[in-house]
Amino acid sequence: MKPSTSTDVQSSAVLANVALNVSQLSWTIEGKTILSGINFALQRGEMLGLIGPNGAGKSSLLRCIYRFIRPTLGQISLFSQDINELSPKAFACKVAVVQQDTPHYFDMTTEQLVAMGLTPHKGMFDTNSSGDSEKIIKALEKVGLSHKRYQQYERLSGGEKQRALIARAIVQQPQLLILDEPTNHLDVRYQIQILELVRSLGISVIASIHDLNLASALCDSLLLLDKGQVSAMGTPSEVLTEERIAQVFGVCAQVMPHPQHANPLINYFYGYQKSPTDDVAVSAPHNINGEINTP
Repeated sequence: MKPSTSTDVQSSAVLANVALNVSQLSWTIEGKTILSGINFALQRGEMLGLIGPNGAGKSSLLRCIYRFIRPTLGQISLFSQDINELSPKAFACKVAVVQQDTPHYFDMTTEQLVAMGLTPHKGMFDTNSSGDSEKIIKALEKVGLSHKRYQQYERLSGGEKQRALIARAIVQQPQLLILDEPTNHLDVRYQIQILELVRSLGISVIASIHDLNLASALCDSLLLLDKGQVSAMGTPSEVLTEERIAQVFGVCAQVMPHPQHANPLINYFYGYQKSPTDDVAVSAPHNINGEINTP
């Protein structure tokens, strides 16, 4: 038997720390390639921000990960196990999903909706215990919806519905949380509060986020998609450069360290956008000292 080398041990340690691994993932539908050659790994306890322009493939990638669509090529592993080998119940015990569009749950109170997060952990005839009720109450408190506990879910505002779905995900106690535009219907206060709450859970998170400054401030790393391919991956400082923002998003921006956390803070300039069909990158309208150049 061949003895283990230090390299083997290091490789095993690295793999053991990986929550999600996506390898050579591609998805084609009706002859159109939506995702091509996607490779990345999400570490245990890491919060990964998925960013990119509209139509870049962010939601499609997330749907592949939570098994809503099956990729044409590639493999997705969850804690070193192929996701297709997991039963629906086993998958639901490990993964919670909050989708971009809030689904309809007629004739259900907010409390009943949040209680659905307990379903993967129960048998067919199990009822909720006092401990389960406590989990539901605490989750509602965390998202600021205690006062809406008995209100019909359909009567909540768009932002309240989104927070209720996140409370359901908290009750589910997943090892991986997938969020598709979790701040889409929220005002700025709850955008920050919800993402800080998600980060504080200490679990692995992959979240599609449109606001680059939010993603920069609250994510450990960023995956930038463009036209169905990985354009960049790394820390916010590595990914969010002025040149890359101009190239991928078609806007002119000034990037500087945030005064609170030193991650990139992005200021956008108006009147310097390029059209969606223009492949020429936008040049920054400020000089090396940060002074704005007039057009």
